[in-house]
Amino acid sequence: MRISVFGLGYVGCVSAACLASMGHEVTGVDVNPDKVELINQGRATIVEERIGELIAKTTAEGLLRATTDAAEAVAASEVSLVCVGTPSAQNGSLSTTYLERVAEQIGRALRPGHVVVFRSTMLPGTCAELLVPILELSSGMRAGVDFGVAVNPEFLREGTSVRDFFAPPKTVIGESDERSGNVVAALYDGLPGEVFRVPIPIAEMTKYADNAFHAVKIGFANEIGAICQALGLDSHRVMDVFLADRKLNVSPAYLRPGFAFGGSCLPKDLRGLVYAARKADVSIPLLSHVLPANEAHLQRAFELVTAPGRRRIGMFGLSFKPGTDDLRESPLVELAERLLGKGYDLRIHDANVSLSRLVGANRAYIAERLPHLGDLLADSVEEVLEHAEVCVIGCKDAPVLEALSRAGDRVVVDLVRLPDAETQRGRRDYTGIGW
Repeated sequence: MRISVFGLGYVGCVSAACLASMGHEVTGVDVNPDKVELINQGRATIVEERIGELIAKTTAEGLLRATTDAAEAVAASEVSLVCVGTPSAQNGSLSTTYLERVAEQIGRALRPGHVVVFRSTMLPGTCAELLVPILELSSGMRAGVDFGVAVNPEFLREGTSVRDFFAPPKTVIGESDERSGNVVAALYDGLPGEVFRVPIPIAEMTKYADNAFHAVKIGFANEIGAICQALGLDSHRVMDVFLADRKLNVSPAYLRPGFAFGGSCLPKDLRGLVYAARKADVSIPLLSHVLPANEAHLQRAFELVTAPGRRRIGMFGLSFKPGTDDLRESPLVELAERLLGKGYDLRIHDANVSLSRLVGANRAYIAERLPHLGDLLADSVEEVLEHAEVCVIGCKDAPVLEALSRAGDRVVVDLVRLPDAETQRGRRDYTGIGW
């Protein structure tokens, strides 16, 4: 394909060189004439492994050139990749100045069928609410009809960006229409990794999810290291054991949004670790805020349940996770306690929880937190459904799923992501806690 790449900084330079090396005809565009001259001389604008040889080779072959003329570059291409910077202010706000300027330049030169692809990192809504209107206004055409728009975030690490381009962990394509998505997918034809074709706002958000998690991982490892050092331990030996667990630790486990965590282990052990760090005079702001973050999520659920203003609440599930009768530090018990404290009329059904079977610490815990549980527990799903104006879903038991098909106009607050959650989203009487 014939491609114009706007912005010849890190992402743009690597994208232009790598695409040209795959046989595409690439025109780089930048307002800085020095960068343009470097490319046209066959030299890189950045320092990066392999980038120099790629640019030298592709410019010599006539597959890569650069210009300061945006209109000429758009006219000479079928696809425009926007790779300009989106710096943030001290308060975290995103600067879209460069994006807006380039969108207007491209819009003025657009022809029918052209596809504009944004690779710059930008918050969800930026493309649809800001950039598409600029493109439409400056071109006089409609996105998704006369021209295409896509968001294609990059996952390039400085130092290994060329390797990352040719061996991506995934390719994400947010598309305004199927044809635009097909065009972007064709750019990377033959590269490994799963391809995700998603709505544009989902594509915008994926980069933030990735980088936030990377930052959390680094912060987590460093805080564990600080605690280990204070306790006289070798943190790398501890983390060798941690990383060997591919079932729970380095895996998809626990990475699906849902309700708050609880049980007899996580809260207790987090409190213990934070206490040990405090006793050793070690500051661990990340780990010490995990329990408050969990508490905020529980409060979020309470507000979703009470927002409709209906007083009769039916709760399906009570134990801290499915398949157990353990009620110790169950977030559902805490939610029930708050609802009762505010005077809501509550009924609960959990097939695994029976007062007659509760013993030991489990029984003592529930006697302290919900002493009147016997009056709240219902023997059947139907009894809770008949009582409820608001259904709080804390489990996915088959009888619960079956009963919900007859929920009618009852409000459903989904804490577990029901199997039909995707189709339910958007309905006034359905709310998911994180979707």
